[in-house]
Parts: sequence; structure tokens; C-alpha cells
Amino acid sequence: MKKNNIAKILLATLSFGLVTTSCDVERLPTGSMASEVITGDPNSYLDAMVRGAYAQLKDWSDPMHRLGEYAGDNMMIRGSSTDAFYEFITYSRTPNNYRLQNFWDYGYKAVAQASNTINMVAEGQSEEIDSKLGECYYIRGMMYFYLTRAFSRPYYQAPDKNLGVPIVNGTPEDMENLQLPDRSTVAQCYQQAIGDLRKAEKMLTTNNGPAYASKGAAQAMLSRIYLYMSGTYENPNTQYADSAAYYASEVINSGTYTLLPRNEFMVYNTIVPENNSESIFVVKRVATEFSGYDHYYGIGGMYAVIGGMGWGEMYASAKYIDLLNETGRNDWRPDKKNIVDARANFIEPQYVTDASGNYTEVFRFIKNVYDQSGVQTNYNYVQATLNRNGSQLTCTETIDGKETTYALTPVNEEQEIYSIKYSDGNTYQGVIDYQMSLNRVYPMFYIVKCSREGEDSHLHSPIISRLGEVYLNRAEAYAKLGRYSEALSDLNLIRERSIPGAGYKSLDASNAHQLIDKERQLELAYQAERSFDVYRNGDTLTRHYPGPHNAMEEVSPADYRVTYYIPQTAINSYPSGSTLTQNPTSNAGVILN
Repeated sequence: MKKNNIAKILLATLSFGLVTTSCDVERLPTGSMASEVITGDPNSYLDAMVRGAYAQLKDWSDPMHRLGEYAGDNMMIRGSSTDAFYEFITYSRTPNNYRLQNFWDYGYKAVAQASNTINMVAEGQSEEIDSKLGECYYIRGMMYFYLTRAFSRPYYQAPDKNLGVPIVNGTPEDMENLQLPDRSTVAQCYQQAIGDLRKAEKMLTTNNGPAYASKGAAQAMLSRIYLYMSGTYENPNTQYADSAAYYASEVINSGTYTLLPRNEFMVYNTIVPENNSESIFVVKRVATEFSGYDHYYGIGGMYAVIGGMGWGEMYASAKYIDLLNETGRNDWRPDKKNIVDARANFIEPQYVTDASGNYTEVFRFIKNVYDQSGVQTNYNYVQATLNRNGSQLTCTETIDGKETTYALTPVNEEQEIYSIKYSDGNTYQGVIDYQMSLNRVYPMFYIVKCSREGEDSHLHSPIISRLGEVYLNRAEAYAKLGRYSEALSDLNLIRERSIPGAGYKSLDASNAHQLIDKERQLELAYQAERSFDVYRNGDTLTRHYPGPHNAMEEVSPADYRVTYYIPQTAINSYPSGSTLTQNPTSNAGVILN
């Protein structure tokens, strides 16, 4: 009989043969007496069972980052790629994507491991055992939320009609005549996640640091889930917004976590989680899990080359760089470095020096790209050589051996921001900078937010929750409740940590959506949140900046490609008589209300 992917996962991880963790391999009982042995002596086996659930998160967190971040507008790639992640960038959705399959498989492995632990070990035996079970409830609730938001429509779009994911809480009793459920609705999946996380909140009594589930981690995730349920700014659901604010306040008022000061936040990525007062829950990675060239394949390996490791083929988008520079130019030049927005410290432009170690001054700007019929098709960077003649500044661009010189007009001389009237008739604004290395035709703006943990190359423990996000969750929830002064206070706490003295003067219905969304993008970039933040609030994703993606395309929240396809391998392996429904393959199948 054909068994489905979930069933195979359940059998593999729930039969309690070998459970692999990052630290060791624990041999648990096998065979028909496994359940009875574990139930009779939970203290001997519970730690290994719970570690097995955490272990699944390590492989899950890699595709989780890629499908969440690459579909947004914080990054660009140097060119097309044959890797399956390129579909996340281009929105060329297909069900045959091994990275998507890994996200599904390891997500359900974590659900399976957590569920069977919950089902095998009775509550109420001791506070210690209950707290361990609380960790399992947290992992399962978190996983259902992440699976649902990737494979389902935004919550505000008919949650009682649109499909979420299958809810399978443990090994089915009859594996010989296996039947598995189809996908539950979005509303049911969210309620499953909420129920698990509330249970975790009650049961978790110990806090062993951000590498482990805790009461604060459960509350932080609840604040996010309720925020996802809180509707749009134009049509908010105040009941859920109130719940989001409540759980965010529980985390903030606990006193367990503190925001890092600006100077420490600027090197957030280098601080190991256990020493980071802002981290609430992370998927902990350790250096021994990587050997040599393995760093190439970590999350940070696509964003930068560090210590000779990494591909360095994805860079900060021009859109994100513009946001960083909105209140003042961040100057990354080594001899003139001036970081205005602390979050700009996670970006490292790759400057070129000549044989004598000197830099070449250029005027860098972005121009429109047109086809032969004059229709704009893209954007591209220009690095034109700077010429100084006293106070007169010009730049020279050479195309096909032909030099063209342009006069620079000051926009902000102190920050060296100028404009030119270009040959295509448009006026473009840019900056005087040093020449940067190009990968193909794109300047290399390395991203290091996912690297250098403990200063070890691309070591990175993916962030699930941190206090900065929780404040922004509460700010948005307050705004949707019309409590704008409280929202402004939370918003400015995060903003002024990065840009001292640049807090917003006022917040109301006319600007709350724009300002809070902008701050979330700046603060949570490269944490796999951006694309989901755009669509859950009914916004359209625009990527009008250089790159091989379709730069002129706009992806609306009603587009069928907002959701990922269910992996075809999972559908194909569902047992006879069971159905696993695929997502719509065109806009005609999308249910919005």
C-alpha cells in the first residue's frame, strides 16, 4: 500500500529508533513496547525525545529563510540560477521544488516528533516533565503557523474557506489501512497553532535561554499570529489586534528580555544567542555542525564571502539601501565611514583598490533600462568615473568605447549627493562613492546579518523571535486599535535605537500603515518576514530596482502566487482514498472573501 510523505515521516521519526540531535545520537526503545517503556520511565527518555524535535528545526530553518526572504524586496541576485530557490525570487511557482519539499518534510517531522512525545508522556507527573511537554507544544504550534502562512492565503482573505495544511497530531493508530486528512481551513490551522502555544505558555516554567522554547517564546509567537489575524489597516479585526497587543505586552513587561543598545545592536549578528538579551527564540546552530566548505551552503553563504567561504551572489536591494539612507546617507567608505541607521552596519559594500591600494572615486546612480521600442524593462547601476576640477564636478561614462561626460548638480554637498541629466533625457540622483566590485553588472552590497555569529564565518542561528519584533507587533496592533500615541511610542523606541533623534513626530490613520510597515522592513530584513508582512496587510509587492527578476512586475495580495504550491511528492504519496488538495494554479481559483 502506498503511504504518503507525512506517513513516512511519522514512521521514520515516531517509531523511536535513532533520534539525531546536534549534540549526540540517543538510542531509544524500539518495537511494540517502546510506548510502554517510555511512558513508564519518562525521565530517562524525555530529554532525547524533545531534542529530536529541536533537531528537525535545523534542516527546516534553511528553506524557511529562503522562501520567506527571497520572495520579498530586501535582496537581489546577480543573475538567474538553476537552484530551486530561484523560483522563490521569480514567483515562477512549481510544485516540484526540492527546497519547498524540505520545508514541508522537516516541518512535519518536527510536528510528528513533538506530537508523539505529547501523546506518550502524561502531564502532571512533575513540573519538570510538564515544562518539557510545553516545549513540544511550542514547537508544534510554531510549525503549524509557519507551514500555514507559506502554503495558504493571508488570514484576512476568507480564512473559513481557504485551505491551510493537514493537521496530523501523531502517528495514526491504523498504519495498515492508513487514511490521512486533507488540508484543514486556514482558520482551523491558526486555531491549532494558538491552542498549542497557549498550552505551551501555561506549561513552560523554565527558561534555558533562546535556544529553547520558553513562556516568552510562546507569547512572542502568539503576538505575531494574532497580528496576522488582525486584518488590514483599512479593515482591522480589533479583537485579534487586542490579543496581539496583549501577548506583546506580556513579553515586554516580563523583564526577561531587553533591547540591545545601538552599538551592540550594530553587531547583533556576531553575538551568540545565549549572550544576546534581545533574542527570544532562535534555531541554535554551532560551529561543529559545519566543516570547512559547508559554510558555503549556509544561509549567509549566498549573501557574502567571508574568510574565503560563500558564494556572495545575493546583495541588498537598491530599495532597501534607499530606505536605510532615507534620513541621511550611510557612508560605508572605509576612511569616511558614517553609519546613520544602525541597521546599515549589516551591509558591507565591496570596494575595489588599485595596485597601490588606492580607491577610485565614482558617481553611482541607477538608470532606467528600455527596450528598442522605448518601453522600460528594468533598471541598472552606473558607476561613472568622477572628475574633480576645483569646485566643478563631472563624471564620465564609457559605453562601447565612447566616452560621455555629465555635469553634477548638488543635491546635498555635505553628504555628496548629486544629480545628473542623463543621455536618456531623465534626471537621476546618486552619490559620490568609491568604485565597487561588480558581479556581472551589479555592485556587490554584501549582507552579513546572517553571518559571523561568534565571529565564525557564516555561522548563524536563524532568528524566530526577538524583542525588537515584539515592540513592532504591539505598535501595529495599537495602530489598528486606534491607540496611536501608544503605537508611536513603541515605534519610535525601535526607530530611535537605530537612528537617534529621528523619531516620527506623529502617527495617525493617515500615516500609520506606511510608517510601521517601513520600520518593520528596516528592522526585520533578512529574518524571512518581509514577503509575508506585505501580503497579510493587503499590500502589493513592488521590486522596481536592478536585478534579473521582473523589475516592472507588481504582485498583488490577490495573486495566486502569493502562496506556495503543496509539494507534488506529498500529493503523489498520499494513500489511496485520501486527498491532499493542491493550491490554485491561476488567479481564477483564488478565494478572497
